[in-house]
Amino acid sequence: MDRFDRVGRWAAYGSAVVMAPYVSIKVAWVVGAAGGLLPVGDGFGLTEWLVLNTATIGMAAVGITMSLALVRPWGLRLPGPLVAFVAWVGTGFLVTMLPYAVLDSVRGVSGGEPRHREGDGPAMPGWEAALIQTGFVGMGLGLAVALPAYLRRRWPDVFAGRTGDGGAAPWGPARWAAGAAVLIGAVWLYWACGGTAGVAHPGGRNAAWRLLSGLCGLWALTASAATWALGRGRPARVPRWIPLALGWLGTGSLFAWSGWKLPFTLYLLAARPDDATLPDDLALAAVLHTAAVAAGAVMLPALLRTRRRVPAPR
Repeated sequence: MDRFDRVGRWAAYGSAVVMAPYVSIKVAWVVGAAGGLLPVGDGFGLTEWLVLNTATIGMAAVGITMSLALVRPWGLRLPGPLVAFVAWVGTGFLVTMLPYAVLDSVRGVSGGEPRHREGDGPAMPGWEAALIQTGFVGMGLGLAVALPAYLRRRWPDVFAGRTGDGGAAPWGPARWAAGAAVLIGAVWLYWACGGTAGVAHPGGRNAAWRLLSGLCGLWALTASAATWALGRGRPARVPRWIPLALGWLGTGSLFAWSGWKLPFTLYLLAARPDDATLPDDLALAAVLHTAAVAAGAVMLPALLRTRRRVPAPR
């Protein structure tokens, strides 16, 4: 067991541990609200509150199980594609959320949880908010390290060697996907820097929206650069696991975040509710998210297809 593998194992255990308080808090909210002992969050009915928090409990439980699967022996007996896909999607969500969660803990810019309010409304104690944010940040960091270590342990030939040692170039669709990721990332970074072209409601932009746009843009460019680096073998002699790990995280961010945003964007585009809008143009956003999901899904197999060429025996 080398140093990277040891760090990955500790990261997997750590991500499971830091998420446990989040599950406990959510269970308390569900039980307390159902029994009339705790108030529901601002803007939610009882049923909506119970459904939302029950769903997040399930998601957190899946995250904890996945963290343990990446480090325990039974995780190697699970179907490899299933483990890889669930971990890929989950990590793609979390690596994008980490800086956003930090900003949220400082400025309180997101919704979905009970917040301190003036008057007699429900307020979330500071220690609960700290545990929730720590859970998200800790699991995101832990999985970002543990997942590449697990993949290298299960499929060592994919991670072995260095760039430029004979790995196959990415197949045709991956080249187009990498180019599309560059364009998508450039648009998101343009918006993050204050650009207004393609923004239907400039007044609806805030720090959180710009931060998420910038993070998604950076991960899109990272995914594209990693795909080309592995396929073209440049820069040469870089350990293969570095661009492969970055590519895994970047393609996961593209696929997971846009896959989550696309249904909401399509709903807003079709229903046009008066009380819900997005800053960006809905039609353009739908095109970008669709392209991002497709690009992430196409680049991932290309990353895993690039392996060290083993000389044939003589």
